[in-house]
Amino acid sequence: MNEEEYIDALITLHGGGLRRQGPGDEVLAREILAALPRLPASPRIADLGCGAGAGTLLLAEYFRVRVRAVDFAPAFLDDLVRFAAERGLADLVEPIRADMGALDWEPGSLDLLWSEGAAYVLTFAGALEAWRPLLADGGIAVISEITWLSDDPPKEAAEFWGEGYPPMAGVGENRRRAEVAGFEVLSTHRLPSPAWWDGYYDPLRERMETLRDDADENLLAVMAETEREMELFRRHSESYGYVFYVLRAR
Repeated sequence: MNEEEYIDALITLHGGGLRRQGPGDEVLAREILAALPRLPASPRIADLGCGAGAGTLLLAEYFRVRVRAVDFAPAFLDDLVRFAAERGLADLVEPIRADMGALDWEPGSLDLLWSEGAAYVLTFAGALEAWRPLLADGGIAVISEITWLSDDPPKEAAEFWGEGYPPMAGVGENRRRAEVAGFEVLSTHRLPSPAWWDGYYDPLRERMETLRDDADENLLAVMAETEREMELFRRHSESYGYVFYVLRAR
């Protein structure tokens, strides 16, 4: 399949009312928010690569200010709008269909930039470079990135991610990338392995079963790839995972 067909299949798989399009955990997210440096009284906030808005809704509820929610997939934004209405947060969410790597916003227009599991689309270094100008001096970015947790990962995991995401690095290298891009690294937080299953993989597996009978060859291929990813994580979750990087713009 070509790239457009692949992306369409991914969106189909991750749509249908799923609350998350990648691993995350609200408990950890709230802990990170509670520990952030003081922000302005009405902070300017954006969630980039928001998907169906798990992070967006948390931010809107936590800060009670309007959150700009950016994604390129209309289906995800439609779900976000519906979820926001269900939680009484519709007035605090601004869905924006856009390329998160090419936003034409004014420099320094954000006090808090949030992004869960989306930076890899631009690569971590590429996301940092694209997003640093959006932040006011002293502004905060909270970005989760797939990260090696072992200096010597199993061969199977190394080969899978070497093919799927060659720039994947350890915490030390990602800290260096952040510093090069103009950030101070305030803290890092590993996403607990069970959160991959509870909030993401288990609902996604249920979604696959509802789609399987009517799936075309592209969707079947993406589902098979996803099942391989799940099994890899089941065996090797000690060697890689998502890490939240809490960064301050210098």
